[in-house]
Amino acid sequence: MKPDESQLHYPLADQLPPLGSTLELAPGVRWLRMPLPFALDHINLWLLRDRDPESGREGWAIVDCGITNDATRAAWEQVFERELQGLPVLRVIVTHMHPDHIGLAHWLTERWGARLWISATDFNAARLASQSTTGFGGESAAAFMASHGLADPEAVEKVRRRSNYYANMVPQVPARFRRLMEGDVLRIGAHDWTCHAGHGHAPEHISLHCRALRVLISGDMVLPRISTNVSVIDLEPEGNPLPLYLASIARMRELPADTLVLPSHGKPFRGLHARIEQLIAHHDERFDAVLEACAREPQTAASLLPVLFHRALDLHQTTFAMGESIAHLNALWQRGQLKRELGADGVYRFTLAQTQ
Repeated sequence: MKPDESQLHYPLADQLPPLGSTLELAPGVRWLRMPLPFALDHINLWLLRDRDPESGREGWAIVDCGITNDATRAAWEQVFERELQGLPVLRVIVTHMHPDHIGLAHWLTERWGARLWISATDFNAARLASQSTTGFGGESAAAFMASHGLADPEAVEKVRRRSNYYANMVPQVPARFRRLMEGDVLRIGAHDWTCHAGHGHAPEHISLHCRALRVLISGDMVLPRISTNVSVIDLEPEGNPLPLYLASIARMRELPADTLVLPSHGKPFRGLHARIEQLIAHHDERFDAVLEACAREPQTAASLLPVLFHRALDLHQTTFAMGESIAHLNALWQRGQLKRELGADGVYRFTLAQTQ
């Protein structure tokens, strides 16, 4: 989705930090970007000036890590050489368990002797996923997507073969961590940062808000130009993450309207309240489109892809799109607006409920 750009303000305009360098956005808050090998080709990461309260050592906190590959490690080495002012990394904070956020956490914590800070739910989900697969590859994921109408044998087989999808980008997770929870206040350097737990996109995503600096590290919960992926996966087939996500971002309306939002993808922006309303309206429109399609004839998650996504999708995008399509169907089904039936062919189809 593309927002009404007039409602958002990008204070740095089109300025981006060069690879291996940073830009300061607020006192002690620095922005860096790392490449990703996907259509979404970058992730934003953050350096926060920090101080160890026990030893008094000055240093930095890293927020999010990038995926595990040589290019990301090399870019981090440039950052360490150019941007740390000779100071160490004191801790590594991860917003959630997705590979582009936690991938290099093990390497970073070992390199600096630093602790990983993350929610317990996402830590354990990452540990499990790095040892097997969750949601986007393997036999269970292939069968799940086939049960929701993904009929192309080649696509199903490609999903089946991606049994180590997550582990390739997150081969190892630190053995120990420091738990983050809703409402926790972290003293990072000279400022307090409050943890805001969000659900739906990840099990227990942690965003960080600094009231003194009027800055929100939103992670993937609020993005400026695209909608956050909210998917149902094979581990929780009847999962209903979309209402959880919408309730999570609605709670962010309590933050000041002029907050500078630091998203994981896209550029830093102001206009938090407007963006939240855009995202809620976007999903309302998608719910209406799904209901209209299901009123015409029975629909599968796969048959709804052209309704929900008006562009060609590669395999990587299709797996995420299938998860999102199922998320919209499950929300309407559990709301009582759709009914679900399992056909003799083993495929779930959704139709309008009689009460409609």
